[in-house]
Amino acid sequence: MKKPIILSTDPGIDDAVAIAILLFSKQLDVKLIAAAAGNVGIDQTLNNVLKLETLFKKEIPVVPGCSRALIKHPIDAVAVHGKSGMDGYDFPEPNRDLILENKIAPVAFHEVVTATKNKVTLVGIAHLTDIALYLRLYPEDFSQIEQIIIMGGSIGRGNYGVFSEFNIASDPEAAKIVFESGLKIRVAPLELGMQAKIKPEISEKIKKLGKVGAMFYSLFKRYRGGSFATGLKIYDALAVAMLLQSDMFEFVATHVEIVTQAGFTYGASLMDFNNKLQQSNNALIGTKVDVDQFIEWFINALKKAC
Repeated sequence: MKKPIILSTDPGIDDAVAIAILLFSKQLDVKLIAAAAGNVGIDQTLNNVLKLETLFKKEIPVVPGCSRALIKHPIDAVAVHGKSGMDGYDFPEPNRDLILENKIAPVAFHEVVTATKNKVTLVGIAHLTDIALYLRLYPEDFSQIEQIIIMGGSIGRGNYGVFSEFNIASDPEAAKIVFESGLKIRVAPLELGMQAKIKPEISEKIKKLGKVGAMFYSLFKRYRGGSFATGLKIYDALAVAMLLQSDMFEFVATHVEIVTQAGFTYGASLMDFNNKLQQSNNALIGTKVDVDQFIEWFINALKKAC
């Protein structure tokens, strides 16, 4: 039986890869996609979700998420993903009929979860604002949530602040709510993307997969998450891999504390592997990925979308 999924995403080039894999997986039933502001603004991310669905000939309902974080000012990654978030390819005109009218993401999440017979997995590959609001508004849904898969946080240094990873840094207060929810959480941190880079020869193989492969190749040429020449960091695909084929990862159960105090560590995700805080474990952290196995899985997963 297919696993029901709700996706929160901010495409973003690596998000686009994750969306393709999710939508074409025979193991999953994507019930809803929420477009979050993040890599680029909410108008662009919403448009990008619709562009991808139109290209893939999919009709998953889409709902706009929050346009900014709970408290802090918005940040973006335009320098990494381009002004549109998916620069480098001429997409078809998006099908805007897929947008749920007069709905906000937390309410749409609740409606999907309560209408779905099996427990739902939430996949967060953007900031966690919409998921946090949903958890605050509808705690009665917790028993119907299987787990939360997150791309975010870092074991060591960050890629936004000194110790903060971009998705968590986008809304640390929301991330704190999610990690303190008591729900089952699996995390694909920054370091996994640094381990499993998409080298040029892999991009060349993807280019030959057909129209969708050529689209991703064009996006990869413009992507600044790493280097096309030495290897791209496709972070969000690792979160999807964690959901679909967890045996390629090593996990460590630990307590994750999100720093929300102002200062140099604001937005840091403290992963207490040595139990210094003496707090109960609240997440499974992917600490290592079998790179060869991931690359083989990655190519095969994208083939299904081509």
